[in-house]
This record gives sequence, structure tokens and C-alpha cells, in this order.
Amino acid sequence: MRTAKNLVFTAVVGMSGVLFGCAANNASLKPEEFSAVFEQSTRSVDTLLQQGNQKDALRMLDELAAKNPERKEPWARKAKIQFDAGNYAQAIASAEEVLQRDPADRTAKSIRAVAGLRVATQSLNELRSDVELKGNARTDAIGLVKVMRETLGESVLVPPSAAKADAAGARNAGATQRASQNRGRSGSRRPAAPAAAEASASGGDPFGALK
Repeated sequence: MRTAKNLVFTAVVGMSGVLFGCAANNASLKPEEFSAVFEQSTRSVDTLLQQGNQKDALRMLDELAAKNPERKEPWARKAKIQFDAGNYAQAIASAEEVLQRDPADRTAKSIRAVAGLRVATQSLNELRSDVELKGNARTDAIGLVKVMRETLGESVLVPPSAAKADAAGARNAGATQRASQNRGRSGSRRPAAPAAAEASASGGDPFGALK
């Protein structure tokens, strides 16, 4: 005899199958048609999640996304489910799918940013534990950078931006030009030469001529 939980699951899957079958008969769903299908699938996904059946909930969203590749909604729901479950790498991938379809989606941007920070924090904590870093914050930071450089084979972890490089180039060019101008002005005034000769004659003592 089936339990109530199994009956609910069977009803959800059966209803979703009908909806997806209808969607499959159309090459492209109109916006109002997709809205109706997505609304029903959302209720089915909620029911599956309440039962702790995340796998089937995500599979249902995958099917909806495959049949409506231009729509971002299935991916957005997937990203939220994966983020809430702590599956940050998968959440980032789903958020990227949303942003490919809608680059201005702020929810997807937020999920990608926060999930990325949490993955980075977890990775740094694992590195910290792995090398058993001890000491003050600066020492720990130096140790972490060393480990990351050795692991990645990169001497520079964060290269300077193009803007900073351009600014540095401009400063160097300005300094070179000023030095050239100073040499030109000093070349037209010769008084410094005798002083230099006297300094040389006195054994390099600039005050020798005053003795």
C-alpha cells in the first residue's frame, strides 16, 4: 500500500509529465504559455524540496531548461536551490547561465559573487590548515601567498591593471623628458665645470677649495 508521501510524489511527477509533454509539442512556447508551465513546475519543485528530494527537483528544472533554452527562469531557480544547499560551485555555474540570458540579472550576480567569496574563503582556510600557518596576520598572509604561488606556478598572483601600467609609463616618460630638459639647460651654463675640476683635484672633497 502506498504511503501518502509516495502518492504526492507520483501526482507531482505525473502532472509535470503532462505539462512537459505539452511543452515538447511546441517548438517554442509563447511567454504566457511558459509562465503557466513554469508556475506549475515551481509548485512541483517546492513539493519535492519539502520532501527532501532535491535531486528530482533539479532534474525537473533541467528538463524545463532543456525544452526552453532561451529562458533564464529554470536556471535562476536552480542557482537559488544550489546556493541554499551550500553547493556553491554548481550555484555559480547556474548563475552564469542566467547571466548569459540576462546580463543585468542582479540576483544571479549576487549569487555568483557571494558563492565565489565562500568558495575562496573555504579554499584559503583549507590552505591555511594544510600548511599549518602560525603567527601574526602579516606572516600568515605571506605564507598563504607563497603556497598559492608554488601551487599555481605564478610569481605574480594579481598582475597590475592596464590603467596602472599606463600611468607608470606616463610618469617614467615625464621623468625622462624633465631629465633631458635639465641636461640641456645645464649644458648651456658652464660654471659648474671648474668647481667639479677643483673637487677632483682635491681628492673628491667638495670643500677642499675652501681650506
